[in-house]
Amino acid sequence: MTEIRYAREADQSAVVMLWQRCGLIDDAGAAVADVTLKLQRQPELFWVAELDGRIIATVMAGFDGHRGWIYRLATDPDHQHAGHARTLMQQAEDALRALGCSKLNLQIRGDNETVKGFYEGLGFSEEDRISMGKRLTTSNAEP
Repeated sequence: MTEIRYAREADQSAVVMLWQRCGLIDDAGAAVADVTLKLQRQPELFWVAELDGRIIATVMAGFDGHRGWIYRLATDPDHQHAGHARTLMQQAEDALRALGCSKLNLQIRGDNETVKGFYEGLGFSEEDRISMGKRLTTSNAEP
């Protein structure tokens, strides 16, 4: 049976390996830093799904007091289409709603039609926005 629980420091390497397996990261070192930082700031918004002692899915959420964000929703390819991502998203939505969050945002790559369809099935819709970014570190974590 799958257990949904908060991520712990001991999960760090398994989480990073899962993200690599899912193609979410290019730089494992930067991902380790992401896990460390999330466990220091809002760790109550970082969950893993564990099956038979193995982490098979993750989601990180953030809340700035105004908007909520979803980061690193990932399910091991061998365990996709079993509802793990939906369960984690519901966990994140419930936690953000309890904090007073009124709107949830996320970003996906424009060419990822499969993931776009998944989120549309959860009630998300594409918004006419331009996503802009500015790297504040020299890390090559993500484009």
